[in-house]
Amino acid sequence: MKEMRVFIAIELGRELQNNLLILKERLERQVPYRSVRWVRPEGIHLTLKFLGDVPAARIAAISQAVETACRSFEPFTCELSGLGCFPNPRRPRVLWVGVHEPSGTLKGLHKAVERELAAIGFAPENRPFSPHLTLGRVQRKAGRSDRDILGEVIARSSVGLVGRLTVSEVNVIRSELRPSGAVYTALARVPLED
Repeated sequence: MKEMRVFIAIELGRELQNNLLILKERLERQVPYRSVRWVRPEGIHLTLKFLGDVPAARIAAISQAVETACRSFEPFTCELSGLGCFPNPRRPRVLWVGVHEPSGTLKGLHKAVERELAAIGFAPENRPFSPHLTLGRVQRKAGRSDRDILGEVIARSSVGLVGRLTVSEVNVIRSELRPSGAVYTALARVPLED
């Protein structure tokens, strides 16, 4: 049975992608050369749930679970601001922009997606939901001094409002890993109810 690498996410519009590209280019000039593998702007999205490799035959059930999760949510807006890294600036591995939505709607949507997918056999995430947009990943070959510089750049960078993300749909996305980078295809687009 054919499997697909699948995740559930909110996609960004062109304007936000352009804003993130400008930020990435600014950071790229400050960090050691080739120390970060940057995510292409069109590949940046707000992940709600990573499912991993799943049989193609389960895509319909996954899409239905996401549709059920989205039924009680109206479109809402998040602010993209701030810069950070996982796990922390002393040991940077992932560079990100923060996603802020103070009303709790985004966290509620995440919980609903987790609940509905758990009902069809996908284990809930153990870590707390930390909404972010991944800008880049530190290269494995980056040395200690490169990582130290990266951490310092992240710690001292002041990134205000990058843009506002209007969340009006949640997507079931296939990720195909290729030598040139991941290729993403929306398998289902689930609108939030108006």
